[in-house]
Formats: sequence, structure tokens, C-alpha cells
Amino acid sequence: MILTVTLNTALDLTYRVPALTPHASHRVTQVIERPGGKGLNVARVLAALGHETVATGFAGGATGATLRELLAPTSVRDELVETAGTTRRTVAVVDNATGDTTQLNEPGPAVTAAEWTAFRGRFAELLDGARAVALCGSLPPGIHVGAYAELVRLARAAAVPVLLDTSGEPLRRGIAARPDLVKPNADELAHLTGSREPRRATHDARRRGAHAVISSLGPEGLLAATPDGLWRAAPPAPVRGNPTGAGDSAVAGLLAGLVEGLPWPDRLARAVALSAATVLSPVAGEFDPTAYEDLLPRVKVTEETP
Repeated sequence: MILTVTLNTALDLTYRVPALTPHASHRVTQVIERPGGKGLNVARVLAALGHETVATGFAGGATGATLRELLAPTSVRDELVETAGTTRRTVAVVDNATGDTTQLNEPGPAVTAAEWTAFRGRFAELLDGARAVALCGSLPPGIHVGAYAELVRLARAAAVPVLLDTSGEPLRRGIAARPDLVKPNADELAHLTGSREPRRATHDARRRGAHAVISSLGPEGLLAATPDGLWRAAPPAPVRGNPTGAGDSAVAGLLAGLVEGLPWPDRLARAVALSAATVLSPVAGEFDPTAYEDLLPRVKVTEETP
């Protein structure tokens, strides 16, 4: 099975409005609720691809209960740890006229030291039998910035490949623990390395400890610095829609390719196709299967000179 970790889970709400106008009242034409947070998005995509998937992290309060009710009918196994605080909500407001999305993210609940200790114990248990693990998203209040570095070391000690997808100081400390993969976007990479030149920043990030660095270039696809070479993967054409969760779908594609033993070009093609198909989906954090099947053979993957 593949294990995903979402320490700062969320109840994702998608509101669709005819047109989003500042300082105006809006009539919402559609409301969609989904269990969210980066790792849960990754878990849902992995399950849709046919992989046995287990999701852990924290959930609490009435919002957490709703999240777990929505997760129950899916094929993702719920191993979330209860917290006394209330799970946050995120709101994506989709402007039907332009296709643009405005994102509002609440802060997460404060996690106590006892709850963190309970989670670490559960995480260590779940590593037994895991073929790969993804550590995804922000840290809720109360959890120290070295938390992901702790979890990376636990995964490495259990010989489980680990992918890290976070930002800021948790990324800086986590990458020093030598994860197998990290997947920063351009802003996260620039904050980590001080460079906005993709090739230089990606190589710099890899020198900091990651076995492979897969940088998200937004609509232009992915740049991957790996032990087997430097690769660039791009969709056949730009896509417009709701980008929420697109990076999480790319993580799911990378993990699926890892456990299936695919070569890097195939892993990257899958990640880019899933990401673009997520942008085309009307719901945050899900992908359009028809678009994915159409895009996958048309993703362009090229090997670049180091």
C-alpha cells in the first residue's frame, strides 16, 4: 500500500459563481464538499488509479467528523488521528465567466505534544507494509518545524521511499533528512535556494540532500533532477481551469510510477497528464479520467544536458 500524511487536513469547499466581483454580493450556483489537504488529495488520486492507499494525519471537531464521513465511501483507508481542535476549511471560489479560482485557507487546529506523540507512534506502525509514503502540506499550529524531518528519518529507517511536498522552513529541514523525492513549485524552490532559474535552483535543492527533485513549472510542466539525468516534461498545450490540487495529482503520479517501477520519463509523463487533467476537472483535487487518457501519450518528455 501507499501511505499519505496530511498533518493539516481540511474540508474543501468549492463555490461556483457566475462572475466574481470585488465588494459585491454573490449568488453561489453550486457547492461541493470534499475531504481535503494535500495528502488526502494525493490519496484520492492514487485510489482512482487503482492503488491501495492509506491516509493518516489529524482530524478533529465537527469539521473533522464531516471530512471523515466524506472519506468513508471512498477506497482510501482512514487512519487519521483524532485531535481536540477543529479541522480547518478551505474555500475555492470559481468564477464561471473566466474560469479563474480564488482560494481562501483557514488556519489549522493547534496540535498538542501528546497528540503529536500519538501520531508518531501510529505513523511508525503504518510504515510496516507501506511501499512508499508521501508527506504533504503545511504544518498546523503546535507542531515544530522539524516535524517532517523526523518523519523522513522514520521512513528511511524503515526502508520506505519517502516523498516530501511542503514549503518554507519545514522543507528546508526536511530536505536535509534526505528524502527520496521532493516536489517544490517555483516559489517554494526560490525561497529554498534563492534562485529563480529553474535548472540552477533544482540542482541546488538536490545538493541539499534530496535523492531527486521534481520542480513544478506551473503550466509549463515539470523539471526533474534525478540520479538518472535531468528531464523536462510538458503538456501538449496549456490548459485553463481550476488549478487547485493539480500539484497533488502530480505527486500521486510520481508515487504510482515509483511503486510500479516505471522509468523516469514515464513517471513524469504520468504526473504531468494527471496534473493537467486535474485543472480540467470541475472539482478541486480530482482529475478528469477522459482528459488524462487523452493527454498521457501526448506529454512531451525530453532529457536535458546537465
